[in-house]
This record gives sequence, structure tokens and C-alpha cells, in this order.
Amino acid sequence: MALPVRLQLVYWGIAAAVFFLLLWLLGNVMLPFLVGGAIAYFLDPVADRLERAGLSRVGATVTISLVALLATVLLILAIIPTLIQQLTGLINAAPEIAQRLQAFLVERFPELSDSTSTMRQTLAQIAATIQAKGGELAETLLSSAMSLVSAVIFIVVVPVVAFYLLLDWDHMVARIDSLLPRDHAPSIRRIGREIDGVLAGFVRGQLSVCLLLGSFYSIALMVAGLQFGLVVGAIAGAITFIPYVGSLVGGTLAIGLALFQFWGDWVSIGIIAAIFAVGQFVEGNILTPKLVGNSVGLHPVWLLFALSAFGSLFGFAGMLVAVPVAASIGVITRFGIEKYHASLLYKGYDALEKKQSKDEAAE
Repeated sequence: MALPVRLQLVYWGIAAAVFFLLLWLLGNVMLPFLVGGAIAYFLDPVADRLERAGLSRVGATVTISLVALLATVLLILAIIPTLIQQLTGLINAAPEIAQRLQAFLVERFPELSDSTSTMRQTLAQIAATIQAKGGELAETLLSSAMSLVSAVIFIVVVPVVAFYLLLDWDHMVARIDSLLPRDHAPSIRRIGREIDGVLAGFVRGQLSVCLLLGSFYSIALMVAGLQFGLVVGAIAGAITFIPYVGSLVGGTLAIGLALFQFWGDWVSIGIIAAIFAVGQFVEGNILTPKLVGNSVGLHPVWLLFALSAFGSLFGFAGMLVAVPVAASIGVITRFGIEKYHASLLYKGYDALEKKQSKDEAAE
């Protein structure tokens, strides 16, 4: 006999509270394991396909690890130095860009030269706010990076965790399945499959979109001659998973840099703008529908709220679990609504009486 619903809610509530408490207390320690788990989850379908092709699980895991190691080495040798060089150059060029912007604005708006003008005071306040927030953000990122784990430990732990989780993934899933409450195992399996479908559609698909768009933006901007094109493309691709933010930030940064570099050459500026227009068209009409799908069930507003809330409460580790938790809540909510629609609370006793009348007539 199943436990009463009220008691089940108590137990599941305690489990959720313990999970969020551990995430809050041990978020920094858990970060390498969360990243390793995410990598293993992302690569599990690849390992399954290699197994179906005839490799053992160990062989599939070793093959994936060697390919990942080779790709990482090539990335470090071919792209990372250029990326760091351009990022350093962009930081060093920031004061000059700011001075040119100020001269441009003073030339176009002479009232800015008057220190008592409303426009200048407003711009000064905006600049002070950006500077304060930028310094605060840089300090927060630096302190967070120093307090998470050392870079060496992170680099070593993540691949090791990903390797062993990928190796034992099927065994872990079977073990968890054996621990499910027998009365509710079919429903939990169904919810689990739906959550996996949402995550597979969103996480794996969105990561693929980020990589493809980041590569396209970086290559196209560098071919177009934009300074710091690799950095701009990498930034735009990395934050594409946040709805609308990637295109807005990347496009604004690229067009802003193009205005300073190509001022007067409107063809080059138009090419930079066209690159992001093409990228958005390809993302919205080809990549996202094919790789992410339209039935994922994660509304952009819900996703933004989850990322903001979990990032604020639990830091970077919270942002990593925001999407899985948001997907799980969405699936459970839809399951609950389905049960509600099938219940007497929704249908009323008239529906029950009609059903009983039909059953009696059928007999």
C-alpha cells in the first residue's frame, strides 16, 4: 500500500530542501563534479552509438576521451593564444575607444562640452554606474574564480569525473531505477524520460547551436577584417543559450567596434551588421528548429528567470543546474496538470455519474 500523499510530499520536500542546501553550502566544491556530469550526459549518446557499432563501453569511453583530448590540444594550440591576444588587445584599446567616443559625441552634440548640461550629467552618471558595476563584476568574477577551486585541480578533476561517469552511466541509471518506489516507478520513469527529452533537446541542441554560431561569427568577422573578431564571435556564441542575449550583446559589440574601425566605410560596417543578421536568420530558421526543436517546453522567460534566480542564489554552480531544474519543474508541472484534468476536482461529480451510467448501460 502506497504512503499517503501528504507524507510523500513531506519526504520529497525534505529531499529537495537537502539538495538545495547542499548546493548552497558546497556549490564551489561541487562545480567540477557538476561540469563533469554535464559532459558525461552530453556524450552518453555518442558512447551508446559506438557501442551499437561494436565497441565495448570501455572502448567507447576511451575513444571519446582520446578524441576530446586531441580536440582540446588543437584548440589550445590553434585558437586559445589568438583569443587571449585579441582579448588583451581589446582591454588595452578600451581607453582609446572611450576617448574617441567622447570626441565623437562632443562633435555631434556641442552641449556636452558644457559641464552643467543635463545630457552631460546624465552621461556622466551612466558612465560612473557602468564603471562601478564593471569593477564590481570583475572583482566578483576574480574572487569567485579564486574561491571555486584552483585551475589545476579543476582541469584535472573535470576530465576524470567525466570519464568515470561516462563509463558507468548505464549502470548508474539502472541502479537508480532499482531504487525507485515500486508503486510509482512507472510514473517516475515516464517523467524521467520526458525530462531527458527536454534536456536532450535543449542542452545538447543548444550547445551545438552555440558552437556552430560562435564558429560562424568568429570566422566571418575575422574574414571581414574586424579587429577582435575572434573575441566578439566567441562571446556571442558562448551566450547564445540565453534567449536573445547572445545576438544583442554580440551584435552591439561588433557593430560598435566596426563604427570605430571603419567610420566612413559604410560598406564594411554594413557587412558586419549583415553577418549578425545572417547568423540570426540561420539560428532561428535552421539551427534551432533542427537541433533544439520546437517542443522542448522551456519558455524563454522561464529559462531567464531560472538562470537569474539560481545564479543569484548559488553562483555559477547554480547556473549549471538551472536548466535541468527548470526542465524538471516544467515536466512535473505538465504531469500535474494532466492528472488534474483527469481528476474529479476538474471534471466534477457529473462526469463521474455519466461514466458510471455508461458502464452500467454497457453491462
